[in-house]
Amino acid sequence: MDSLFRCPVCAAPLDRGERAYTCPSGHCYDIAREGYVNLLPANRKHSRNPGDDREMAAARTRFLEVGHYEPLRRALCALALARGPETLLDSGCGEGYYTAGLSTALGEKNPCFRAAGVDLSRPALKKAARRDKQVEFAVASVYHLPVADRAADLLLNCFSPLALEEFRRVLRPGGTYLYVVPGAKHLWELKQVLYDAPYTNPEENTPYEGFVYEDVVPVEFTLALDTAALSDLFHMTPYYWKTPKAGVERLNALERLDVTAAFRIHVFRRR
Repeated sequence: MDSLFRCPVCAAPLDRGERAYTCPSGHCYDIAREGYVNLLPANRKHSRNPGDDREMAAARTRFLEVGHYEPLRRALCALALARGPETLLDSGCGEGYYTAGLSTALGEKNPCFRAAGVDLSRPALKKAARRDKQVEFAVASVYHLPVADRAADLLLNCFSPLALEEFRRVLRPGGTYLYVVPGAKHLWELKQVLYDAPYTNPEENTPYEGFVYEDVVPVEFTLALDTAALSDLFHMTPYYWKTPKAGVERLNALERLDVTAAFRIHVFRRR
């Protein structure tokens, strides 16, 4: 079966078999039991276990699966459906929550629709591949996407690194790039608990070479979170790694907190 992926060694097209991906040059990549493939060459692997660890992936999965960020997923689906793409690449797909949502919505409109997601985290991709068997998932770097030139006509980047050179390469002319970033007050109440002097996120409308700026779509809502949900939210964010002990203790003492979710979807079109 034809794949959206290409060989990370020789850049030839990959064919997806029942147990492995293969290219005409004879390179072979086994498909894991969960359904994802490892397309990250050893010389591009800068740590033993790159990407989010098992605990972060599990926390994010629990948090997302109960629908806390469903308004964002609905907004992304609406933007995608209005453009009718045939191929999606989710760059930094994590556990595949948004990938699967877009794949389902777009697949219902177009039986030929195809989707793929890449991420550095094996624990995250295990969950992504189990979530949606119709989507191809691969361990890969967003700075070296194992995807052919102009292979995608919808590119999603949700809270992931900005790899503009690669994005320009893989997105077809006229294709859509959806870039999700936090709004100024995203998780503001949580930050007030964690830090003595929290600051708002900067909001910038930055033009990028090779892309036409079309829109900035705000998505904002309030989350009523209990202790378990607050813990999952904390563990799935960078705050987990850089919060002082006193802030963690204040968070653990809470039974409930209303938290603002504020996203900005920057919409670009490939020139």
